[in-house]
Amino acid sequence: MQETPHILLASSNAKTRFQLRNILFKAGFTSISEVTTGHEAVNTLRSTPIGILIIDIDLVGLDCWRLARLVRSGIFRCEATTPFILVAETWCERIAETTAREFGITELLHLALKERLPEIVKRSLHQPGKLFNNPSILLIEDNQDTAQITYRALQHRFDVEIAPDGVSGLNSWKEGHHDLVLLDVMLPGMSGPEVLEKILHFDKNQPVVIITAYSTVDLAEELMLKGAVDFISKPFRADQLRRVCELAARREDYMVSNAQFSDRLASLEESHKTCQALAAAHQRLLDNLGTVVLELDQDLKLTFLNRAWSRLTGFGIQESLHKPLQSFLPEEGTQGFQPLPDNLKPILSGQETDCKFDLRLINREGQTIWVECKLDAIWDDDNCLTLSGCLDNISERKKAQNQLEFMAMHDHLTGIYNRHYFDNALSHMVAGSARGKGTHALMFLDLDHFKVVNDTYGHYYGDIILREIAGLLASRTRKADVLCRIGGDEFALLISNIQSEELLRIAEETRKQIQAYQVPAGDEKITLGCSIGVAIISGHTNRPEEYLKQADIALYVAKRRGRNCVHIFNPGDSESTEFQNGLERVKQLHHAIKEDRLTLFFRPVVAIDSSEVAFFEGVIYLDMPGEGVISPEQFLPALELTGEMSLFDQQTVILAVAALKKHPSLGRIAITLSCQAFQDESTANLIEQQLNREGLEPDRLIIEISDCATLINLSNCQQILETLKKLGCHLAIGDLGSGFSSFGFLKQFPAELIKIDSSFISGLDNNPVDHALVKAVSEVATALGKKTVADGIENEEALRLLNIIGVDFGKGDHIGQPVRIGQILTGSQISTCGIEEGVNSKT
Repeated sequence: MQETPHILLASSNAKTRFQLRNILFKAGFTSISEVTTGHEAVNTLRSTPIGILIIDIDLVGLDCWRLARLVRSGIFRCEATTPFILVAETWCERIAETTAREFGITELLHLALKERLPEIVKRSLHQPGKLFNNPSILLIEDNQDTAQITYRALQHRFDVEIAPDGVSGLNSWKEGHHDLVLLDVMLPGMSGPEVLEKILHFDKNQPVVIITAYSTVDLAEELMLKGAVDFISKPFRADQLRRVCELAARREDYMVSNAQFSDRLASLEESHKTCQALAAAHQRLLDNLGTVVLELDQDLKLTFLNRAWSRLTGFGIQESLHKPLQSFLPEEGTQGFQPLPDNLKPILSGQETDCKFDLRLINREGQTIWVECKLDAIWDDDNCLTLSGCLDNISERKKAQNQLEFMAMHDHLTGIYNRHYFDNALSHMVAGSARGKGTHALMFLDLDHFKVVNDTYGHYYGDIILREIAGLLASRTRKADVLCRIGGDEFALLISNIQSEELLRIAEETRKQIQAYQVPAGDEKITLGCSIGVAIISGHTNRPEEYLKQADIALYVAKRRGRNCVHIFNPGDSESTEFQNGLERVKQLHHAIKEDRLTLFFRPVVAIDSSEVAFFEGVIYLDMPGEGVISPEQFLPALELTGEMSLFDQQTVILAVAALKKHPSLGRIAITLSCQAFQDESTANLIEQQLNREGLEPDRLIIEISDCATLINLSNCQQILETLKKLGCHLAIGDLGSGFSSFGFLKQFPAELIKIDSSFISGLDNNPVDHALVKAVSEVATALGKKTVADGIENEEALRLLNIIGVDFGKGDHIGQPVRIGQILTGSQISTCGIEEGVNSKT
């Protein structure tokens, strides 16, 4: 007969040990060591070869999970693969076999099925665990190399925070209470054992894994007996470290799961006893309910109440009985008055058997209480009606609901109405005006140069200003009018039943009041102005968007006239017409993008000394139905006017990169972006994304910045240019000389090409000043190691003079008009001067 294995039976419950031992004895398993605590189990495992472990989940001292980890680590006399059977008096779905296998548990047995224990002992096999979780880890490790290795090993499965010593680690743990602490034994200042002791003093259930050297393995065992959940020795492998951490992080979950199930079972047993008691004492149940239970007769007078009524309203039961329910509602003519709801009528007439509605009660102190009333109709044999039901206090729910409704309609910063409410209010006002119910007005108010305030003083003061301006405007707003913040520093005021003369006075007074307003900012005071655009809602249209457009145009005109002024929309204004035309061009551009009617034309840029094509300048033309192909000069002013240049910049990048990908023979393309593009940090991201998407080398793209002198944020522009430079794109500064400060940009910006403005090239052959300026630019560029491009070459003489001066490249009508790609590909072979050399070096 095969020798039976030596079994270690560990349970702190004597009854459990007795039952399990007898079952094992009857099945022929007689070699059994019994222990009552985790410490005794450890001592037995260190001294006795054990073949099977049967451990109670509630083992005192060292719980089954830590004991399992010690067994699987192979530090005892038993094999690391020794079968480990876990028994539990309570069962929880979260303690499943897959969970147990994470800790090396072979089998999981409910004590209710203890008779199956011999069968389980016979078939017990070691089964590998399954890891899952993504907890937070605090690594307390003073060795930076070990810390970094540990971080790289765990970062994809854990949120890792590193502390370099025991003191900072303890402080971090107090702030974060991480799912797991990974603690080095040897630490400067406060040692690992001291940190463990303090952590477990605050939270005895905190999982802590000890990091040891081989020389301190005995210390790890001691620390686990003191409360650490696991240990790992240096040097360790990444997979070994991850497994130890994952198992340790999950341990608390399993312990809590079992406790929760025990609590749930105890709660169910208690509820069962309570239900039995309540069945025998129905009145006591009613009196202790938080819900008011009531009965009403057919005249809606109270005939029954439980004590919850007194707790809710403050009125006694006896003084309330036989009074109409209506007498506890707000009186007619007072705030909050409401008659009993109409949905009571069907239940009173017998058409319905139940109903539900909200009521506003008034308690003894005169305070309002919102309740939800549910009633059921009961008809007796004499056809008399009784309404039986309940009242639940929903005051907090109503309060939360009102708060949500307020938040949905109001601006979170200023407390006035928001854009959502404004849109609805405008629609109602426009609809009323269209039906002949008065003339109203829409006023747009925009704070002048508010972005400068934010950039100079910070958003803290910016928010203060917005709140105070909102309060200032609200103090002047009539009850019939609607004040809204519709975004940023822009406010809208809907003024009802107003005449033009009165409207202008109100607008001017508002402007002057804001102009006189000051906000202290340290030792300074911030003053503001505002631009106001007004549209009169006359009822000529029922389309709210039309009045929005008019107010927007009026606001634009006010800004264009110097800001800090008022303008009422007038369709006869030339400025309004110009802005409307600009908006129409923008709309046409949007349609052209959607319908793929943008075409990239190419103008050759040649080397002055050889007339060979160095690269091409890409320019977008717009194909307009009925107008044909129109040049940028015909629609760019409209985009600049309406602030839509960013849209054009995006399309320029997209089309240029696509053309370079499709036609490698183009070599390089230069594209010009507006100054707006170099104030927007997304520009560099857009260019990089398009290049990556097409798999294109960045050095095939030359990015030119135009209108340098109009830049507001030079540092931001420099940062974007540096990013593009690192990406590998070539850079150019456009129209040098057109702005007074343009020479300063040559030193500040990392551009390789300098474009000389066409206004200096056109008079080169007959204007000595232009000749001198062009020569100066060329010499400065040469000194800085940059190349020059002359724009607007119209004759051979200008080309000859530019060659003498030493200008590197040129373009213009004399050299070549912008053409489609087909005209380039079907012409003679493209001759280039070696743009790599041309751009990157001075010959």
